[in-house]
Amino acid sequence: MSANQPGSPAPDAPPQREIDRLFAAVQKTGASDLHLKAGSPPLFRIQGQVVRAKSPPLSADQVRQLVKDLIGPKQEKDIEERGAADFAYGVRGVGRFRVNLFRQRGAISLAARRVQTDIPTIDQLNLPHGVKIVPSFDQGLILVAGVTGSGKSTSLAALIQIINQTQPVHIVTIEDPIEYLYHDEKGFVNQREVGIDVPNFADGLRSALREDPDVVLVGEMRDSETIETALMASETGHLVFGTIHAANAPQTIGRVLDYFEPERHHQIRQLLFFNLRAVIVQKLLKGARPQIPRVPGVELMIVNPSIKKLIFEGEDNKISDVIRSARQEGMQDMNQSLVDLVHRGLITEQTALENSLNPEQLAMNLKGIVLGSDRGSIIG
Repeated sequence: MSANQPGSPAPDAPPQREIDRLFAAVQKTGASDLHLKAGSPPLFRIQGQVVRAKSPPLSADQVRQLVKDLIGPKQEKDIEERGAADFAYGVRGVGRFRVNLFRQRGAISLAARRVQTDIPTIDQLNLPHGVKIVPSFDQGLILVAGVTGSGKSTSLAALIQIINQTQPVHIVTIEDPIEYLYHDEKGFVNQREVGIDVPNFADGLRSALREDPDVVLVGEMRDSETIETALMASETGHLVFGTIHAANAPQTIGRVLDYFEPERHHQIRQLLFFNLRAVIVQKLLKGARPQIPRVPGVELMIVNPSIKKLIFEGEDNKISDVIRSARQEGMQDMNQSLVDLVHRGLITEQTALENSLNPEQLAMNLKGIVLGSDRGSIIG
């Protein structure tokens, strides 16, 4: 749905209304989200933290008045029938927002996310140098893992933008919601949003494969149908990016398999053997410098012959050993990432230890003690 629906201002409407001034405050403060609800002042999410505006709580009538100019007949119908409405909204000189209006406790609430147009680079995000290998793959599956709010979408945007800037290809994204807007450069990009342009990720991915893509981004892989379609797409010559919830690279393999019946695990391992190219696991950490408030800890696995063999044979528990031993190939495990970030002064030792899956090993590594098991071993 476009922003200029009946009853909704054009995307370049000047910030004259009170709701537009709130959207302008989102842009001015660098917030990612705006929330309005009865009984609370306006809420802004800034650097991941919710911050309350220094103003009186809004009444239910005030919230309704603030949002009434955003909606037209279709949104009113959606709220009446579904209890929620999704649409885009733009303010001149401020930007575009994905807006969700919903009923809660008999009143209307608003959640709006700013759509980013300035896509950060890998260097600006402090991602490891090895990540720059990933956009060079011409086909296969790239999985980006991490919990909600770990910065996966931002890192993916940086990778997709490299491809957009350097390769004459067609890129199709299926996202929920769209968080960054791409402008066509050497490549060209079509962005589709779940709930607005496509009903779900699986349908969006199947449709994308009929749209002559070279690169496909699937915002989230959360069912067997989507994962299997992504694997088949990567097998037929597409480069497919997807996200999944996992804490490290070996667990990512397990999470993929969890979506399938045990009798299909061997088949899925075969598909991963032939098509998986890399796994990036990300955790967003508190930065040690005020000018860099959040820093990603990144585990990076590039699928080399040793890792392919372990995936095929079901020996996922040995994958971490290969990752630790292959730094010359650009790989690193999470502890190696944390040590590097501490040495660069980007995070504190305390932050590193609090976020390590193996803090005892990390404590020794930070002191310069690296045991043979920490280095990993080459699996033949």
